[in-house]
Amino acid sequence: MSAKSAVVISAADGRVLYEKNSREKLPIASTTKIMTALLTLEAASRNDRTVLITPEMIRVEGSSMGLKAGDKLTLTALAEGMLSVSGNDAANSAAIAVGGSTERFAALMNQKAAQLGLSETHYVTPSGLDNAEHYSSAGDLAKLTAAALKNPEFARIVSQKKIQVRFSDPDRTVTYTNHNKLLSMYAGCNGVKTGFTKKSGRCLVSAAQRDGVQLVAVTLSDPNDWEDHEKLLDYGFSRLTCFQADDSEFRLNLPVVGGTAGSVSVLGTAGAAALLPPDEVQNLRRTVELPQFLYAPVKRGQVLGLVRYQNETGTVSTTKLLAGGNVSRQAVKKNIFEKLWDRIRVLFSV
Repeated sequence: MSAKSAVVISAADGRVLYEKNSREKLPIASTTKIMTALLTLEAASRNDRTVLITPEMIRVEGSSMGLKAGDKLTLTALAEGMLSVSGNDAANSAAIAVGGSTERFAALMNQKAAQLGLSETHYVTPSGLDNAEHYSSAGDLAKLTAAALKNPEFARIVSQKKIQVRFSDPDRTVTYTNHNKLLSMYAGCNGVKTGFTKKSGRCLVSAAQRDGVQLVAVTLSDPNDWEDHEKLLDYGFSRLTCFQADDSEFRLNLPVVGGTAGSVSVLGTAGAAALLPPDEVQNLRRTVELPQFLYAPVKRGQVLGLVRYQNETGTVSTTKLLAGGNVSRQAVKKNIFEKLWDRIRVLFSV
C-alpha cells in the first residue's frame, strides 16, 4: 500500500477485511461530496425541486460542471454533476439550496455523520476544499459509503461511466464523463468518488460487487491509488464468499396427532445469504430442528421448524421449514355419559 491510510470493508455488515491507519483523521478533498450528494438526494426524494443558480452558488474555485448564473436544474442533476465530474459549483449550489447557506449545510453534514457513527469526521465545506477543521478517516469514509450505496439514486449515479444531466433552463442535456477510472479498469466496479488537493494528495473511494459480495475500499494520500484499489478489492474478494442457505429441496412427512390426516408434508425454503471466508463455508454445521410430531390443527405455510447453519462463533444463517398442507382437528366422538349430560343441560335450559 502506497497510501497513508487505507481500508477495505464488506458493505453488507461493515466487516473490516484490511486496514492501514484507518482511523487517522486526514483531509479528504472531494470524497467529501459523498456526504454532500447523499444529503442532496435525500432532499430530492422529498421534493426534487428545480434550483435557480445564483452568482453566490458558483463563487467557488476548483473543479466544475460549468454552471452559470441563471441556469436551472434539479437537486438530482446537481448530485449527478458533483459525483461524476466532482463539480464544486454543484456541491456549493446544492448546499445553499438545501441548507440555506454552506455553513448551515455543513451543520447538516455533521449531524448526519453523528447519526451514522462517524466519530473521526468533521465537515466545514460541501466540496472538500482544504480547511484545518475539515477531515475524516478511511474507516469513516468506508462506513459512509456503505450507507450511501443503499440509496438507489446515489448507487445509480456513481456506477455510470458517463451521465447525461438535464438542464431545464436553458433547455439542454450535457454529457459528463466520470472521473473514476476504476469503472473501466476493474471488473465489477460500481463506484464511487475521486478527490485531490495539494494538501490531501490523491484520495479515492471505490466500490465493487461480485457474486453477491459488495466491497468498499478507501485510500487517503495515495500516489498510486488506482493500482492500490485493484489490490485492495482483489484481496477483499479473496477473503469473502456469499453463502446462500437453500433448503428448498427439503421434504419429509411429520406425524399429526388428533387430525383428519395422520401426517403433514414439511417443505424447505431458502434463507438469507451470509458473507463468510471461503474455508468457513466448507466447515459449517447443518442442523435440522423439528418436533417429533404435531397436534392438529395445522395450517398450510405454518412454520414448523428450521434448518440452522453454524460456525464456531454461532449461527450464520437459517431456513424455515413450513407445513405443505392443512390438517383439520378430528371431531371427538362423545361417550354415553357425555351424551346423557348434554340432554340434561338441554332440559334445564328450557
